[in-house]
Amino acid sequence: MKNVLTITIILLSLNITAQKKVHATVYNAVPAQTNSDPGHTAFMFELDLDNPYKHKIIAVSRDLLTEYPKGTKVCVAGTIYDGVYVVMDKMNKRYTDRIDLLINEEMQIGNWPNATITKLQ
Repeated sequence: MKNVLTITIILLSLNITAQKKVHATVYNAVPAQTNSDPGHTAFMFELDLDNPYKHKIIAVSRDLLTEYPKGTKVCVAGTIYDGVYVVMDKMNKRYTDRIDLLINEEMQIGNWPNATITKLQ
């Protein structure tokens, strides 16, 4: 309940410009889930591989890049990792209407087909 209240306060204090329902999943900064260079996102953002979650990064499917380009701050809701993130990665071409939350390897995985992202300014 505390997280929902915090997110509500954040949203009310910011200029919200776009909201979209998406399928949210998680990924880890490892070669099997990224590419041969897990220390950098597709936008060449350098990750702290000891704690990649601290960056609060999401990857978006390529169809969402026009509305949510690199560097866009978004509020993610409907997951166990709700909060404010920055778009700093992009997903494989095969995905649409989807986001991936970058988490640490020891964190709980998840799959939320009815999550929302809200663009913040």
